[in-house]
Amino acid sequence: MSNMNDDFTMSYMDSCDKMPLLLIHGFPLDSSMWELQFQDMGDVTRLIAPDLRGHGLSETTDKYDMGQLAADCAGLLDSMGIHVPVVVCGLSMGGYVALEFYRRYPERVAGLVLASTRAGADSADGKKGRDEMITAVSKDPQTIANTMLPKFFTPKTIAEDEELVGYVNDIMLNNSAEGMISALTAMKERADSTPLLAEIAVPTLIIHGEEDQLIPLSEAELMLNSIPDAELAIIADAAHLPNLEQPEPFNDAIMDFLEMLTGDVHEHHDHD
Repeated sequence: MSNMNDDFTMSYMDSCDKMPLLLIHGFPLDSSMWELQFQDMGDVTRLIAPDLRGHGLSETTDKYDMGQLAADCAGLLDSMGIHVPVVVCGLSMGGYVALEFYRRYPERVAGLVLASTRAGADSADGKKGRDEMITAVSKDPQTIANTMLPKFFTPKTIAEDEELVGYVNDIMLNNSAEGMISALTAMKERADSTPLLAEIAVPTLIIHGEEDQLIPLSEAELMLNSIPDAELAIIADAAHLPNLEQPEPFNDAIMDFLEMLTGDVHEHHDHD
């Protein structure tokens, strides 16, 4: 048997010779929140959307932090044989994971997409809110859907798009109380990523719904002003889930970003 670890470079073909885009979902959702991205962009780029631990069909574990979630994503890419840099897109909690992924594995990131998220840690009030939610979820897991659903969308969407609201409600109800409590704890204890922003050395696209009630637009502007190579796409008539509420402008912003990146990033065909 030949030793594959020696100085040997293997050339290969891959039917999906596209820039991989890792889509990291928000809380308390799962990979199915990206359905409209898969429909629209699946033939243009290689989309990979994990269920983070404690969410969707993935197993849950008692205690984990953002570092563990980032390591899980890196492990998934390894298991898929993806060793080229990828574009990492995270929405809300997924944005916290994306920033942690960049902190740990900057060489694996070709570009960042930070949607509906913030760099800062939880404030004292924010931590108190997480504790209150943990208490509520442990009593009745369904309270989370009732609490968050009205804040996820604009009032217009809540009133007019029963199918979309029901779709997201169903995703939330799929999550276990244990999984949600672990995620709430991880968010509550996450580090402040603000000092990292100035060190981000890859192009970054920030996307924010103009009517986001959970994270103010000012947080997106703060990241825009702190990351050296960043642009901001503000999505009109969208709240916290612009990828579902206004998929066309959301997807267009990402496609433009990918086109700009693939002009800069040479396709990698050699794997040492």
